[in-house]
Amino acid sequence: MAADLLLRPLVPQDLPAVLDIELQGYSNPWSEAVFLDCFKDSYHLWAACQGESLVGYAIVAYMVDEAHLLNICMHPGARGKGIGRQLLRHVLAAASHEGASLLLLEVRASNEAAIALYEDEGFREIGRRPGYYPSGNGREDAWVMVRRFSQ
Repeated sequence: MAADLLLRPLVPQDLPAVLDIELQGYSNPWSEAVFLDCFKDSYHLWAACQGESLVGYAIVAYMVDEAHLLNICMHPGARGKGIGRQLLRHVLAAASHEGASLLLLEVRASNEAAIALYEDEGFREIGRRPGYYPSGNGREDAWVMVRRFSQ
């Protein structure tokens, strides 16, 4: 685990670094406009920083008593170091603290590393969304996963 990791709210000034990570992490990245649209009261945006460098982020939408992890991404150079797990745990703690009864997410069916992480952190598959994600050869299914909080 990264000892010098700082988890803090994401701010609009972070967007150049976020967009750089997004482009490296996804074949169909979010646009700057999509990220800007997330700076609303019903969303929580988190930054993972090491020193002066933003190395990851998470975007969570809140609706009534549910939290939905819309996007979590780590810089390729920061993967495999436990930073993503720490960020996910921070998102879970924040959602629980805010009174959410659960955290929901979608993950590419082919993303075995992410699925293993989510399962390790207590998420369970509750369904599939056929053709949810664009892929190089058409569309790819998403697993819908949930982590419930005891209230």
